[in-house]
Amino acid sequence: MITTNQPQKTSPATSSGKVSPSGKSMRGFAAMDPAEQRRIASEGGRASHESGRGHRFTSEEARAAGRKGGQASRTRATPASATR
Repeated sequence: MITTNQPQKTSPATSSGKVSPSGKSMRGFAAMDPAEQRRIASEGGRASHESGRGHRFTSEEARAAGRKGGQASRTRATPASATR
């Protein structure tokens, strides 16, 4: 019997070496530190507003959206068996 003395990998090989609590390797945003995530996300938000695609809710729009969401959640609060 011929054997080799190569080390076996026991953990996922990632460039960051970070592993989530579930045991999966963390990639992309999940592997970054929170400050770096915020920096990148804010760049996207700034670019969106500069290009004219960004939107800021007025207090009236936010109030209407909250009211609409509240009404929708009340109608979905019925048990699934009652709708059949």
